[in-house]
Amino acid sequence: MTHDAEAIEGALQGDFRFFLSALWQQLGLPPPTPAQLAIAEMLQHGPDRLIIMAFRGVGKTYISAAFALWNYFRIIETKVLMVSASKDKVAEVTIFLKRLLEETPWLARLRPQEPKARWAGSLWDLNCPTDIAPSMKALGIDSQLTGSRADLIILDDIETSKNSNSAPNRAKLVGRVTTESESILKSANGQYDLYDDLKLPKRVVVLGTPQTRDSIYNTMVIEHGYTSFMWPARYPANPTIYSGRLAPQIVAGLEQGIEPGTATDPLRFDDEDLLKRALGMGKSSFSLQFMLDTSQSDSEKFPLRLSDLIVTAVNPTSAPENIIWSADRTNLLKDLPHAGLPGDYFYGPAQIQGEWGPYTDSICYVDPSGRGSDESVAAYASQRNGIIYLHEVRAHLDGYSDETLKSFLNGCVKYNIKRMLVEANFGNGTVCELIRKIAAEMSIRISIDEESVSGQKEARIIDTIEPVMNQHRLVFNRSAIEWDYNSNAELSIEKRIAYRLIHQMSYINRTRNCLRHDDRLEAVAGAVRYFQNSLNLSAALEIAKRQQEDWEDFLQWELEDPQASVEALARGLNLEQRRAARALRESYNWIHRR
Repeated sequence: MTHDAEAIEGALQGDFRFFLSALWQQLGLPPPTPAQLAIAEMLQHGPDRLIIMAFRGVGKTYISAAFALWNYFRIIETKVLMVSASKDKVAEVTIFLKRLLEETPWLARLRPQEPKARWAGSLWDLNCPTDIAPSMKALGIDSQLTGSRADLIILDDIETSKNSNSAPNRAKLVGRVTTESESILKSANGQYDLYDDLKLPKRVVVLGTPQTRDSIYNTMVIEHGYTSFMWPARYPANPTIYSGRLAPQIVAGLEQGIEPGTATDPLRFDDEDLLKRALGMGKSSFSLQFMLDTSQSDSEKFPLRLSDLIVTAVNPTSAPENIIWSADRTNLLKDLPHAGLPGDYFYGPAQIQGEWGPYTDSICYVDPSGRGSDESVAAYASQRNGIIYLHEVRAHLDGYSDETLKSFLNGCVKYNIKRMLVEANFGNGTVCELIRKIAAEMSIRISIDEESVSGQKEARIIDTIEPVMNQHRLVFNRSAIEWDYNSNAELSIEKRIAYRLIHQMSYINRTRNCLRHDDRLEAVAGAVRYFQNSLNLSAALEIAKRQQEDWEDFLQWELEDPQASVEALARGLNLEQRRAARALRESYNWIHRR
C-alpha cells in the first residue's frame, strides 16, 4: 500500500463523516447534508447507550448501515446486530450493505474469501476468522433475538405506529429492547476492543422517529439511562420542550439568531417543502414526526379544532368556486352553540369567490351499528374544487331498522347522491343487502358498496380529517351543527353530550377508546376519506382555468356570430348559459333550414 493510500485509509478509519462522504460519492449521491454529518459525528463519538431521534426522511437507515460498514472497516472482527421494524426493512438494509461491499473497490478487503463463509440472506460473514456469531445479523423487531451475540447493536426505527399503539405494547417493546440488548451485547474485555482509541464499552445505538406522544425513546432515556440526540426539521420556537436533548448544532444556531421555523437541513427539506408536508400530514403528525415534539399541549393532544372549520349555510346542489377562511373576529359565530373545548369557536367564511356551480361529486357514508348504545349514522357530503361540504348527519339508536335505512336513503334523494359507502366492519355485508332491498322498494337508483377499514380507529380518523381541516377545506352546514347540538333530547344531558359530533371532534385524541361514542365522527371521516384523491385540486387554479376557458369560448363565438356574442355579454351570461343559448340558436336555425 502506498503512502497516499495509507493516509486515505487512515482518514477513512479515523472519521466516520469522511467515510460516509466517500460512500455517498460511490453511490452517486450528493454529499451528506448537515443533519446527516451531525448524526454521523454523534454515532462515532456518542455514548455507549445512544438514541438519535431525527425527522422522517433524513436517511437514518442508510446512515446506520454505513456506520456498520465503518466499524468493519476499522476492525473486521466486529460482530454487528441490526434490528429493523420489519422484514421488508431488513431485506432492504441487507441488499444495500451487500451492494456496497461488492461494488466499492476500497471495501474489497472486507469481502469473504472462505468458500464456506455465510453470505446468503440476512446472516453473513466477512473476511475474518470463523466464529459462531456471524459478522452481520439483520433481524426484524418481531424476530427471535435471544441467542444472538454482538459488539454493536443498531436498532433502526423499531417503534412503529402498530407496535406502540397502546401502553401495554409500548411497555412490552421497551422491556424487550432494553433487556435483550444487554444480554446480547458482548463484554468489553474480550480479545479485541472495538473502540480501543475512544476507550468506550460496547454499544447499543438507536435511531428513530417517535410514532406516539408516549414514545418508547423517551422511556428509554428516562428509565434506562440512554442519552438522546434530537434533530428536528425546523429550528424550534420553544427549545425547552426537548428537555436539553437538542443537537448542539441546533442550539448554537438558535443562539446565533436563526429564526425559529427555519429549516435545519434545507439541502434535505427546505422551508417550502416542509410547509407542504405540514399541510399534507396535519399539524399533530408533523409536530411529532418532523419536529420530534412529544409534549402534550391541548392543541396537539386534541388536534381537531372547531376554529379550522368553515361554517355556513350549505346549498344542497351547488357551491361557489372558492370559499375563504379567516380567523378574523368579524367572522366569529358567537351565537352557534357547541360542546367543544373551551375557547374554541366556529367561524363563518371570510369571502366567497367565483361562480356557483354543481358539485363535482357527492357521497353518503354509513357507519352502521346494531341495537344498543351506539348509533347508526349517515353523513352526506359533496365536493367542488377540492373543498368538502358536509350537508347533514343523520343518526339513529335503533340499529339498522327499516325506518333508519329509509331515512338514510331519503337523505340521498334530498342531496341527489348516487353513491353510498357502508363501513364493512359490521354485519358481514348484511347491511348493504338490506339497504339495496329497501332502495329497490323505494325505486331509488343508487350504488351501494362496502368499504373495509383497518388500523387504530382514533389515529385513522385524525389522520383523515386533520390535514383537511388544517387547510380549511372542510365546510359544515350550519343547520347540521344546530341539529347535532339539539339531538337525542330525550336523553340526559350527560349522555347527550357524548353522542354529539362536535364533542367527538373536539375531544378525540390518539389514545385508544378515548371517546365513549365516536359513530358520528367516524361517518364524517369516511365521507372525507372518499374525497381524498380530489383534495389536490386548487380552487384558485380551477377559477383561473374556468376564466381562461370562458374567455376562449367568448372569442370563438365572437368569430362565429359577433351579434349573438355581444348580446350574451350585455346580458351577463356565463359560460354554461352561453353554451345553452348557442345550442338553442343552432337548433332553431337547423329547424328553419329544414
